[in-house]
Amino acid sequence: MHIVIMGCGRVGSSLARALERRGHSVAVIDVLQDSFRRLGPTFRGKTVKGVGFDRAVLERAGIGHADGFAAVSSGDNSNILAARVVRETFEVHNVVARIYDEGRAEVYERLGIPSVATVRWTSNQILRRLLPSGSEPLWRDPSGNVRLIEVHVHHGWVGRTIGDMQVAAQCPLPFITRFGAGQVPTASTVFQDGDLLYAGVTNDQVAEIEALFGQPPSRH
Repeated sequence: MHIVIMGCGRVGSSLARALERRGHSVAVIDVLQDSFRRLGPTFRGKTVKGVGFDRAVLERAGIGHADGFAAVSSGDNSNILAARVVRETFEVHNVVARIYDEGRAEVYERLGIPSVATVRWTSNQILRRLLPSGSEPLWRDPSGNVRLIEVHVHHGWVGRTIGDMQVAAQCPLPFITRFGAGQVPTASTVFQDGDLLYAGVTNDQVAEIEALFGQPPSRH
């Protein structure tokens, strides 16, 4: 996967290194050239100086073939503007924006842009929303055999019903988050762009579920 990151502060640089360690190609955008020093001497990805919501800058970062975009600069307005440009102009649907104001984060999620407010931010949350693998459990039973995970879902599943997705997964999909609010779906609930999906799985099902939803559904 190719991931473009806007912002090379502590959050952006940490995210870039984590993605590269997982074998993904990474491009990092920042307005300050000195910020790229945070990436360290072993970073092999691309660095682009400029404003992250500028189309030419985004194109130099490879947004045209990107699989995901993370806006994690220090400004809420810049992050949300960049996220909207990437989604609406370049049609990259796998987008996450870091928002300092938790109230505003909820508003932007209602607009269909997944956001993570700083007060509850961790790099693992960003990674879970960008990558089809590497899920961390949100809940685990005392025996450690069963877990609830937030699943990365490929845009190709948009328009499918939760019932169809549950049949394909062969595991419970107990709830989704839509526009910043949780809801318990029925079999006829249609999965929408921006929804976050949660699955109840055993440990040996995790890789299978990640692989299933990390790619478009089969046409058969």
